[in-house]
Formats: sequence, structure tokens, C-alpha cells
Amino acid sequence: MVEYLNVGKIVNTQGIKGEVRVISQTDFPELRYKKGSVLTLFQDGKKPIQLVIKSHRKHKNFDIVSFEEHPNINDVEKYRDGILKIEKDNVGELDDNEFYYHEIIGLTVLDEEGIELGKIKEILSPGANDVWVVQRIKKRDLLLPYIESVVKKVDVANGQVIVEIPEGLIDDEN
Repeated sequence: MVEYLNVGKIVNTQGIKGEVRVISQTDFPELRYKKGSVLTLFQDGKKPIQLVIKSHRKHKNFDIVSFEEHPNINDVEKYRDGILKIEKDNVGELDDNEFYYHEIIGLTVLDEEGIELGKIKEILSPGANDVWVVQRIKKRDLLLPYIESVVKKVDVANGQVIVEIPEGLIDDEN
């Protein structure tokens, strides 16, 4: 069975020329929405369909995408709330120290002494670097910046991340 990974959600149409607004869930929008890329659209109660990217541009917080053979709004309106996905086998290779979200979420976070801090439950992309949200037991979530000085080692195979917590990052007073 083919496994799929989320790329983004179609939240609305954009204009009348067959463009859709997508809230992306990918670190690689330039690659995923490149002209000619094939994405699979999943909608509740419907058979998944393959769509070929015709164009892509950024607008505010959205990726604006159009598809081959979908020249106007009437062709794409039915895709609203659909989820665009890519086959897991087609994600491509990453450079060292680059990871897909699905590889990071769920990993156990340990400090340099091997003490477990929690598990990564989500990844935020607020700006210059990603922030990994670490769910801790009976404590507030820890927001961990994905930077070299903090994240020392990512071991996907063993499901662990080794981190060095800078002073002041963990405030367990509250």
C-alpha cells in the first residue's frame, strides 16, 4: 500500500483563473509546488485524484497554486478543504541535518546527561528557524529552537534527539 505525506490543505479559491489557496505543511514549497510536480488530492468520501502543478506563487501566508487542465474557478471550487499529499517514496533525499517533519515528530528528547525531557509533538515555523514543541510529563511544553547550539544530535533510527539546554530556556517555576 502506498503511504502519503501531507503537503498542504486547500482552504479556498483565489481569483477566477483556477488558482487555489493552500496552507502548506511542508518545508519545501518551492519543490512540492514546482511546475510539473504531481500531488494527490484527498477529500472525504471521494477517490483520491492526481493533480499536476501548473503554477505556484506566494501570497501573504498562503501558497497559491494552479493545476494543469483546471483553467477556471469552476474547475477547482470542488477541491476546497481537500488535502494535497505526496507519495512517501517520492519525497527525495535531504542534505545532512535536514529532516522531514514526520521523521522528527514523536522522537524522544534527551539532555546531554541522558535524562528524558519529553517527546516532540509538533513543529512550529515562526521565522528564522523551526521550533520543536516538546511535550513533557506534568510540565508545560518546552519550546526548543532547532539551532546547532541546542540540538546536538538527531538519531532518527533510534528515535532520539540529544539537546543542550541553554540556561533560562526551561522555566519550571510556573
